[in-house]
Amino acid sequence: MGILIGVIIVLFVLGSMMALKPNGIDQRLDKLRMTARRLQLNPKLVSCPDWIKGRDNEYGRGMLGQYCLILDDIQLPHARYQVIDGQWRPDSSFVDTSADDSKLVVPSAIRATHSKPVIKPANFALDKAPLDLPASIEPFVKGLLTKANSIVIYWEDIAYVRPATNPAYQQKMIETDLLALKANLDKWARQMQKKP
Repeated sequence: MGILIGVIIVLFVLGSMMALKPNGIDQRLDKLRMTARRLQLNPKLVSCPDWIKGRDNEYGRGMLGQYCLILDDIQLPHARYQVIDGQWRPDSSFVDTSADDSKLVVPSAIRATHSKPVIKPANFALDKAPLDLPASIEPFVKGLLTKANSIVIYWEDIAYVRPATNPAYQQKMIETDLLALKANLDKWARQMQKKP
């Protein structure tokens, strides 16, 4: 009887320790985000912005990875892009509530609260530009945001590490894929800086 109780206690303790260990997908996601942080891509998990189609193809639903590249040597316009058919397409739902271009551009949902909104033209510098990202990242990209000296990409980074959505996942390719993402973010930022 004492041996049976000892075995039960050992199994209980082992079960508790196994419950504390993160599962394989969480470990992969942690490796991806730590590599991104090392490459200065500043990853965050954020709620899906209301202008991006998230979970179940609904605007603003679910959580997305937000990877931000800060470029000290450039100044970018405030712009938003969505992925449509593998290309960047500008989000033209911004309005400027004043005639001064230095003021913050606000979403069109706030338009009704201002008496004379002035429509600010969308930035078309990346219009119809192909994503040109690694095949393991491209299907999960949802949107792009630029402001001041930063360029932010929104994507489902958990889908990148999940075996069901990315069966070709290889841990040794994380750094290569993220370096390609960083190079493209830099290229898009410089392309946007050249065009008004």
